[in-house]
Amino acid sequence: MKNLVKPLFLTASLLLIITGCTSNPEKEVEATVAPIVLTNDYPTRDRVEYVLNCVAQHGGLNYINQYACGCKLDKIAEKLTFNDFEAAKTITYLKSTPGDNGAIFRDPKQSKELRKQLKEIEESAEKSCFVK
Repeated sequence: MKNLVKPLFLTASLLLIITGCTSNPEKEVEATVAPIVLTNDYPTRDRVEYVLNCVAQHGGLNYINQYACGCKLDKIAEKLTFNDFEAAKTITYLKSTPGDNGAIFRDPKQSKELRKQLKEIEESAEKSCFVK
């Protein structure tokens, strides 16, 4: 243990000297950093899942389908926040639940509007990203 302390101390001291870790208040410059705002901050896992499902619907994995499906998701992300996208996809999956249990997903006005909005955005993205 004693043998490790001395080399670590010397290494740390050398790094401080080399990097000039002393502070000089007269030379310090205050930097203001604007917060980063991501316009289409979708989690990677959800992006991958969407692209893989899209590729499967379009005949399998090839470069053109993969690129077009990624483009499609980017177009969707420009117009919908992730929370709205997630809600619309969930409602779309659950709308086929039969009876009263599915009514809470099918019938509310907000549910219908979100599904319609997602469908329109997906159709528009499909037209602009896929070459026919």
